[in-house]
Amino acid sequence: MILEIIKYGNPILRNKSEEVKELTGDIKTLIENMKETLLSSGNGIGLAAPQVGINKRLFVYSDLDDEKEPKDRLHAIINPVIKKKTGKEIGIEGCLSIPGMHAEVERAYRVVVEGMNEDGDIVRIKAEELLARCLQHEYDHLEGVMYIDIAEPETLEPDEEKKK
Repeated sequence: MILEIIKYGNPILRNKSEEVKELTGDIKTLIENMKETLLSSGNGIGLAAPQVGINKRLFVYSDLDDEKEPKDRLHAIINPVIKKKTGKEIGIEGCLSIPGMHAEVERAYRVVVEGMNEDGDIVRIKAEELLARCLQHEYDHLEGVMYIDIAEPETLEPDEEKKK
């Protein structure tokens, strides 16, 4: 089922999310619905539970592997913890909760994230560049932080198609 993506201004986007205590059928259904929602978004590479109105510490993301079918690129991480950040880079970010806008954001170039996958297994993800940026962006959603809070303010602008 495709879920409604909560837009900027809704207070749930500013709440710190609650830990998932147990991997229940409801959580697994939420993950599948979030994957379907992300796929239907057209251009998103990550989606956090608060963005669909659920105050839980989980998100789905694409592993960005173009060799796979789009649905097979999607994974979930539950109760993620960023264990390590190294390097810095500035890149353009947008957000499904702030459609039509983007800005430059400084993030770590590499990250190591640990959590639980949708099968209940503990996972450790080592990522760099765009995937590292995605993981940090979605993690921030779980903390009630949005990219515009940490963006270079003068770089916030409408997407090209919005300008036309």
